[in-house]
Amino acid sequence: MVRKYLLLTPGPLTTSEEVKNAMDFDYCTWDDDYKKITQSFRHSLLEIAKVTADEYTAVPIQGSGTYGVESVIGSTISKNDKLLIAINGAYGRRISEMADIYGINHVDCVFDEREPVTLNRVNECLAKHPDITHFAMIHCETTTGILNPIEEIIPKIKERGIKTIVDAMSSFGGIPIDVKAEKIDYLISSSNKCIQGVPGFSFVIAKKSELESTKGLARTLSLDLYDQYAEMEKNHGKWRFTSPTHVVHAFYEALQELKAEGGVEARHQRYSANQKHLAAGMEELGFKVLIDEKWQSPIITSFIYPSDDFDFHKFYQQLKADGFVIYPGKISQVPTFRIGNIGEVYDNDISKLLDAIKTIVK
Repeated sequence: MVRKYLLLTPGPLTTSEEVKNAMDFDYCTWDDDYKKITQSFRHSLLEIAKVTADEYTAVPIQGSGTYGVESVIGSTISKNDKLLIAINGAYGRRISEMADIYGINHVDCVFDEREPVTLNRVNECLAKHPDITHFAMIHCETTTGILNPIEEIIPKIKERGIKTIVDAMSSFGGIPIDVKAEKIDYLISSSNKCIQGVPGFSFVIAKKSELESTKGLARTLSLDLYDQYAEMEKNHGKWRFTSPTHVVHAFYEALQELKAEGGVEARHQRYSANQKHLAAGMEELGFKVLIDEKWQSPIITSFIYPSDDFDFHKFYQQLKADGFVIYPGKISQVPTFRIGNIGEVYDNDISKLLDAIKTIVK
């Protein structure tokens, strides 16, 4: 039997026993009780986003977070539009790959993976391409753990009349985001990140006026964001195709736990405290943090290999044997590994992790 371990990754993540137990129930997708659960969490997501149902809607999409991003890219941008993508990591590049596959006219505004997206550079890209109609960027780029300043960039882009798309996969629910104030037209996240549910669906917080103008634009059937929205509005929470019923019920429980913890602000404080404790402890053990503290997210931290002969695989296996699972690095310029601290992870867990690492490297 596989020993249980603490997942120190950016999702899937360690969940509470109550969230796991919520999956011990078989719902029918057509049942009114199940549809009420869907409608309830859609409303809760709007509250977390600090928006109201008269202007915005929450639309779940079956599949991982990438499915949600692709539903926006593939079904809200027409053949006459042009997309600008700010890229400083793997997830920005993934949006570019989607645009290539769908034949969407796009421009990549590329940054060093160790640096944040900046308004000045984005404006330079816009000046070279004045026909841009849509703009997409990542909030927390988990390639490195960097937190891009959407609050500085997105409102300025929207002032130009450009439609705005934010991949908030690893931040929504763990970092306060005011979707209306920050002028976000489409925000995407998923069930298994900061809300601390399990994998199975993503969701889009969308401005209704923008979404309703995209009817008929989708390039796929299953990822048609407008049609999913229309079906849910018409049939009171009915998903178009078979939904992950157990995951939905777990997500509903996870939302109750978020509220009980004190909401996004309280969870953000816990995650931030975890990250600061982790970074300080690792520095004492000889591991240097990759990202400048000014841009470091509270979600996941990249650490530079302490020496040329550092064996990450051996280090990983030793930590796993001690009950901790971490993440390999994802950038090419510098050899790194990553440790996340979202999910059911608390200060005492970070202390135990640091003790385990100290034993390994001493």
